[in-house]
Amino acid sequence: MPRANRSQNRRAELLPDIARAFAELGYRRTTTAALAARCATKEMVLYRLWPDKKSMFLAAIEHVYDVSVAAWERLLAAADGRSAAERLLAYEATHHGEFGLYRLVFAGLSETDDVEIRAALARMYQRYHEFIVRRLVEHRGPRQRSTTDLVAWALIGMGTVSSIGRELDLLPPRQRQRLWATVGRRLLGPRRR
Repeated sequence: MPRANRSQNRRAELLPDIARAFAELGYRRTTTAALAARCATKEMVLYRLWPDKKSMFLAAIEHVYDVSVAAWERLLAAADGRSAAERLLAYEATHHGEFGLYRLVFAGLSETDDVEIRAALARMYQRYHEFIVRRLVEHRGPRQRSTTDLVAWALIGMGTVSSIGRELDLLPPRQRQRLWATVGRRLLGPRRR
């Protein structure tokens, strides 16, 4: 059996702290010295694992997706009579944005003049879209595929609005929950039986 790659393991260990630092400080204000301090390591260790700060940021964008989908997969592993789409909607009503990693995505959106950051964000959003579309097709049936793509984008947009509402204190928790429960439910539509 091959041994686990130490560098891969170390990157995976440090990524949560790196992602939180970028989420709190943004891309431009985050220095590699700040990242090293947050990771309780030396800058040279980070540079052994990633070639530069941008590579760390790109890995952090991927981490945001991985964290979200891992939580969703754990949720979906335990069936409870509702469709996967209904369970995800209920989960997001309570938990959307609770770790603040959306701030990292917002920081990335201010850097879309950088081709690599733009591509990483586009890949992340496309992967979210594909994940949601699969759950919607299971819920709504394949015949509604043309609107399912649009509904998936609308749900992603609703997540963005929810994050903005959280960040700017425009939508208190109860209103964010109502947004997911009422508007999200309408977007989801009836379950195919």
